[in-house]
Amino acid sequence: MSNLYNTVKSYRYRLAIFFLLGAASVFSIALYRFRGFWYNDYGFTFLVWNLFLAWIPLIAAYTAWTLSLGRKWLYIVVPVIAFVWLIFLPNAPYIITDFKHLAEPSASVPDWFDVMLLMWFSWTGMLLGVVSLYLMQDIVHREFGRWVSWIMVFVVSVLSGLGVYIGRFIRWNSWDIFADPKGIFRQFIVGAQDPSLRSIGFTVIFAGFFLFVYVTLYAFGHLLMEPVREK
Repeated sequence: MSNLYNTVKSYRYRLAIFFLLGAASVFSIALYRFRGFWYNDYGFTFLVWNLFLAWIPLIAAYTAWTLSLGRKWLYIVVPVIAFVWLIFLPNAPYIITDFKHLAEPSASVPDWFDVMLLMWFSWTGMLLGVVSLYLMQDIVHREFGRWVSWIMVFVVSVLSGLGVYIGRFIRWNSWDIFADPKGIFRQFIVGAQDPSLRSIGFTVIFAGFFLFVYVTLYAFGHLLMEPVREK
């Protein structure tokens, strides 16, 4: 019993994060189910699917982080998992763009309820993305140093912003990179040759927002680690 207690104590923060994110996901889905039961409106089904997709980068990142602790897997399996993580990462903050559906209000559901519903889903998705990025940054930090890890965070934030744009406006999905890689490559070349103001503006603003949220939560997480000088 004492061994179990010591194990839980050693991993208490890690377990707490997974528990809180799991609880937030369950509560979000419960709100969605209540919306259908109480107001007889089963719209917004896509939120449940999007939340499921948002969990994939966290699972991939945690798997990569765990395997990276064993050196033999670091340069073989981890890069493959990291690629999958990067492809699915935009799904986590993507849910924020679902707020656009508030422009099409339901006749039976109060606006305030849908705002709360979207807030729970989108914030949970954002946190899933942030935690997964934190785990991947830790891998890069351990292997290549602090500055390289922060460059990675910046580049990934920009790519996530671009990924969200592609998903929202061009309507490509993460798995299309495996299902239709040629189609995505052609679309990317066309967009790169003649980028629109909307694509640039959206990518920059969204990437900046994601980076802001990440750095803010990162700073909060390390706040108590700073030494305190007694006066």
